[in-house]
Amino acid sequence: MKTTSTLSRIMLSLLLTCGVVSAQSALAADQTVRVGIMSGEDEDVWRTVAANAAKHGLTVKVTTFSDYTQPNEALAQHDLDANSFQHKPYLDAQIAARHYEIVPVGYTYVQPIGLYSRKVKSVAALPQNATIGVPNDPSNEGRALLLLQANGLFKLRPDVGLLPTARDIADNPKHIQIKELDAGIVGRAIGDVDAAVVNTDWAIKAGIKIPQERIAQEKVPGNPYRNFIAVNAKDAKAPWVKTLVESYQQTNVASTILTVYHGATLPAWEGVPQQ
Repeated sequence: MKTTSTLSRIMLSLLLTCGVVSAQSALAADQTVRVGIMSGEDEDVWRTVAANAAKHGLTVKVTTFSDYTQPNEALAQHDLDANSFQHKPYLDAQIAARHYEIVPVGYTYVQPIGLYSRKVKSVAALPQNATIGVPNDPSNEGRALLLLQANGLFKLRPDVGLLPTARDIADNPKHIQIKELDAGIVGRAIGDVDAAVVNTDWAIKAGIKIPQERIAQEKVPGNPYRNFIAVNAKDAKAPWVKTLVESYQQTNVASTILTVYHGATLPAWEGVPQQ
């Protein structure tokens, strides 16, 4: 009798445990995550990601933005569960300025920033006192200035790191003039300057011809500007995060990236073949 009673209790415990597991599985299957991205080509990329995630019971609801400063604020305010639009130097600058507790959880792609011109065909052809437009946010301006330095247009002060400004130009033999503009405007101003450093997504939106109008580009190997999916630090180990990242880091997503960005943007997660 005692044995039967013990077995009954064990069976009841197992049934209750299975019920809890089943309930948790059902909850996971019904979960929706809100992801903030920049409007444009990324919407096509995330349609592929969402289809992948749906196969694993995760619904991805995308919110689009046109201003780089908004997705991190929305994430910090818990209006989003994740965002996907930025690289580490940009996030670091945002954290320093606004004290966000946001962390990267999985790489997406890299967009090598380029120098474009409709007035000259090469960097060497840029004239004395040439005006070059650059994005005015700290990380992208620094990135632009490092590109110009790498192409011999001037030298920056030593040890400026990844966030130099125009004030850090130490040796400027061609007297290059730096014109700081909003990242979304600099590409459209290409006809008003001798050249402009433009992020790939904004270059496409501005109708710049890639690669025909590109006279210089960042090197991809060792590039610190790989974009990633980011979440609030407290969510970094949540089960849905792993599902979301794995849904992004798939071959069909890599193909979509290469197609919609016309080869100007490259998948950047570990193990993905580079073009």
